[in-house]
Amino acid sequence: MRKILLLVPIIGIICTFSDVYAKTTPKDAMAFFTQYTNYANSYNDKLLNMYSPDAKIIREVVKPTGETIDVVIPTKRFFKELKIGQKTARLRKYKNSYRNVIAQETPDGIKISAERQPSKESYWLKMYQIVQDTESGIVIKEEMMQTKVQTFLKHKNEGER
Repeated sequence: MRKILLLVPIIGIICTFSDVYAKTTPKDAMAFFTQYTNYANSYNDKLLNMYSPDAKIIREVVKPTGETIDVVIPTKRFFKELKIGQKTARLRKYKNSYRNVIAQETPDGIKISAERQPSKESYWLKMYQIVQDTESGIVIKEEMMQTKVQTFLKHKNEGER
């Protein structure tokens, strides 16, 4: 019985430290983002699995005046439109380039920030993702991408559809 009582605290210490080492690091988040970029630019269906089912999707619309307006896209609608958009993107050979990618720990997870350049454009737009650990691995919990596509504004108050 004494041996068991001695083992319980030791097992607790081991479990505590193993949990610390299992935590996602900024380096892990950078590898995750590289995979995200590969899936997105190759139109891979696995891209959808990188998002949490309840991810917050924000498109920050940059108006011609420079003013920005946030449009929150319901997750279900985002997934539906992403599937359709991948087909169109493949036909147009649309890809995004990224630069100045950094990953930082935040209270909400790891924030990956970058500048994004859409295909055939000369300008760069801001973006970020907040990624978190789950039982099935790292997922995107929140994503914000700036866009100059003004049609997002008509969906500002629509909600799910």
